Amino acid sequence: MESWQASFATAIFLGVIVLVMTEWTHMTIAALCGALLLIIGNVMTLPEAIDYIGRSHGTLALFFGVMVLVRSFEPTGIFEYLGNQIVLLAKGEGKRLLLGITAITTPICAVLPNATTVMLIAPLIPPIAEEVGVDFIPLLILLVFVANSSGLLTLVGDPATFIVGDAINLSFTDYLLRLSFGGLLAVVSVVVTLPILFRRIWRKKLDSLENLPHPQINHPRVLAIGALIVAFVLIFFVIGENLPTPISPATVALLGAALALLLAHHSRLDRLENILRDVDWSTLIFFMCIFVLIGGLEKTGVIQSLSGFLAIVLGKNIVLGCILLTFAVGIISSVVPNIPLVVAMVPLLKQYLVTVGLIAPEMAMKDYAGQFPPEVLPLFYAMMFGATLGGNGTLVGASSNIVAAGIAQQHGRGMSFRTFLKYGIPIALLQLTVSVFYVVIKFLVLK
Repeated sequence: MESWQASFATAIFLGVIVLVMTEWTHMTIAALCGALLLIIGNVMTLPEAIDYIGRSHGTLALFFGVMVLVRSFEPTGIFEYLGNQIVLLAKGEGKRLLLGITAITTPICAVLPNATTVMLIAPLIPPIAEEVGVDFIPLLILLVFVANSSGLLTLVGDPATFIVGDAINLSFTDYLLRLSFGGLLAVVSVVVTLPILFRRIWRKKLDSLENLPHPQINHPRVLAIGALIVAFVLIFFVIGENLPTPISPATVALLGAALALLLAHHSRLDRLENILRDVDWSTLIFFMCIFVLIGGLEKTGVIQSLSGFLAIVLGKNIVLGCILLTFAVGIISSVVPNIPLVVAMVPLLKQYLVTVGLIAPEMAMKDYAGQFPPEVLPLFYAMMFGATLGGNGTLVGASSNIVAAGIAQQHGRGMSFRTFLKYGIPIALLQLTVSVFYVVIKFLVLK
């Protein structure tokens, strides 16, 4: 691949990131223009761009299915009703509300992908904020932080975690024993910052709960059937891939969406056209274009060339490697969605280990099913924590962030890059620092 194409792909990618950061235009428009420039500049053909989108079809199908599922039941008033009940349980106190959102989100994200959890819980946030009398944007940002952090509690809690774990043949049980405590530390890191970063909401307290609106549930029989559909989806999210005939989460989400549309149509809950019109298409298009931009960096060899740089900088120093990988991947993950990032970083890290002689060449093969040397595993753990927690840094760092921004837009408020940055940078730096100490002390000092 010619060097000018690599430079062009890098310049386009960085240009899109700058446009998103400065908010000069909508992030979806910036990403779409960037992807088209790669095609016009002959870095890749249109079929190749579509192929890169197709490689991430599972992510896109999952998001679309859950979006349709959630939107289908909005006319029942269930989100407003549940929001009211959460405020009552919190007794109108801001600190109880913040801790409650953390407590509800954490166990769900331990078993479901974080973006899916955000899509399920985020519709509750605006009604809650309205009743308490606070801005819902910080509450959505907190939801994202907790979702991204608690995704480290189990192997399946975050797509990036699963991708890295699968690459080193890490079992679900081994993950629980080795790394779940690190995920718990990440959640605790968010909790200890609540009185500081969210101090206005923390101090908020309603004088009386009697004046709260009391929304009613509409179409209770339809909602009861809808609850069975949601329960089916959640159960098969967890067990689907372990069945004799595996069912992927994306397939489950699409099936749930189809059942929800069928129910909404025949019960006359809402029209099909209205439901599909309200799907967050801008978020879906943004993800498609980001996958194309990352594909441009991969095709032109930009990502692969970094493996030689790692060999020069790190040598065989595992401790230094863990520190640099956590922060370097964390910083990159704050501007590059972590799913395509780890897909590109896994072969890069394996190739680095082969280059410096820490693993045999056959271990770098994608179909290698054996165990990796224990001394190199901390590097993969560091990359895992960096990719997941670095996503808390900026608005475009993780898929759940983009989903939350889309939901905010649907409720009439934009979640700006600068607003997210104000909360995200302190959280990400704290969590990455804690993760470095955890990985180094547990796996290298106390081994």
